[in-house]
Amino acid sequence: MVKLRLKRCGRKQRAVYQIVAIDARFRREGRDLSKVGFYDPIKNKTYLNVPAILYFLERGAQPTGTVQAILNKAEVFKELRSN
Repeated sequence: MVKLRLKRCGRKQRAVYQIVAIDARFRREGRDLSKVGFYDPIKNKTYLNVPAILYFLERGAQPTGTVQAILNKAEVFKELRSN
């Protein structure tokens, strides 16, 4: 099963996260299938590659709770329903 989850990057006490499509059996920093976004909680900035995210969601990828909240805030699910 493919999941959309956060992959921790950055240094100690200054975490930034990549939003990745990854096999659910791999560890958090393991090999990912594709990088589909970026999230910086300190500066509160988000970059999303919406076509790539929609591609994985249409094929059954499951977002984790935190990623789902980020996608809801960016209104990605409205684009998924309209297609």
